Amino acid sequence: MSLIEIKNLTLGYDKHIVLKNININIEENDFICIVGPNGSGKSTLVKGILGLIKPIKGKVIYNGLKQNFIGYMPQETKVDSNFPASVMEIVLSGTLNSLGFKSFYSKKEKDVAINNLKLLGIEKLKNKSFCDLSGGQRQKVLLARSLCATSKLLILDEPSNNLDSKSKKELYETIGELNRKNGITIIMITHDLDHNNLIGNKILSLREDDIFFGSVDDFIRRVHND
Repeated sequence: MSLIEIKNLTLGYDKHIVLKNININIEENDFICIVGPNGSGKSTLVKGILGLIKPIKGKVIYNGLKQNFIGYMPQETKVDSNFPASVMEIVLSGTLNSLGFKSFYSKKEKDVAINNLKLLGIEKLKNKSFCDLSGGQRQKVLLARSLCATSKLLILDEPSNNLDSKSKKELYETIGELNRKNGITIIMITHDLDHNNLIGNKILSLREDDIFFGSVDDFIRRVHND
């Protein structure tokens, strides 16, 4: 079943077109890696899916999925070192879309946060200051926050940026398990084109006038034939 249908989608800024006539279906349990050179429109497409920018043409159709219940982990999340938020506070903020008219977190939101900390194996960090964590730990905390917003779809914008190889491997394993074991659909922007790190089942490759959307195996054969 399609979670999202993207039909003839053209996106840009101030009438400057970045992406033109994109047509893809995002299915339940997909794990899609979006690749392409700088300026190819990877982040622009994500903003279009999230509704942060309006289409110039075409549309994004959501099937059984509310736009504000998509978990999103942006490329960079700045936390002021003078505001030492705890891990629990950071993760809880991911439940804001479910608060409605409430002005405080209830047991329900706190349970969701704890469950996602447990899911990622970082419950022991809940009382630590986010600013005191390692890069790999921070990314897992931000991933837990994103999970608090959704049970269906996560969008990750280069989540392995600035991580060492060990932390990157651990993060990719965690994301893969969320897809395989928990049935969460993943869309991940990545610059990491090492074939061992193309961990999804599909690739969306964005190049000017050369859009590819298909299996990882077909993408690798295409790269080798170029």
